[in-house]
Amino acid sequence: MKCPFCNAEDTQVVDSRVNEEGDSVRRRRRCGSCDKRFTTYETADLRLPQVIKGNGNREDFKDEKLREGFFLALHKRPVSAELIEEALQHIRSKLLVLGEREVPSRQIGELVMAELRKLDKVAYIRFASVYRSFQDADDFRDALKELK
Repeated sequence: MKCPFCNAEDTQVVDSRVNEEGDSVRRRRRCGSCDKRFTTYETADLRLPQVIKGNGNREDFKDEKLREGFFLALHKRPVSAELIEEALQHIRSKLLVLGEREVPSRQIGELVMAELRKLDKVAYIRFASVYRSFQDADDFRDALKELK
């Protein structure tokens, strides 16, 4: 770490402390050249992957789109906002654990379906009908058989 005062590269860590939430580290440093002290903060740089759409285009992961899909599927269904937020967090966590820079939208859709299946069967069928482009009653029947 360069000294912000004299740009020397010889700095030493004098003290390290983890913050109360446990998600960052505060480090007190001392410059070996000018002897001045300064503080740095270290946090994990976690980024959700880019989404590869069906047509090959790439776009940043948008939390709003994920949330909107859930709310559309769960419209007028008896599922609490807390449970929805937990499901959204499960999906985000799974995407982070993958460690991939890019993820196909299909994979995200499958994660959404898995979470909806646990939350509400009607919402699952609603989402599946759009996501899998159901064409007729047989498609609905097949999806219902999967639930059993």
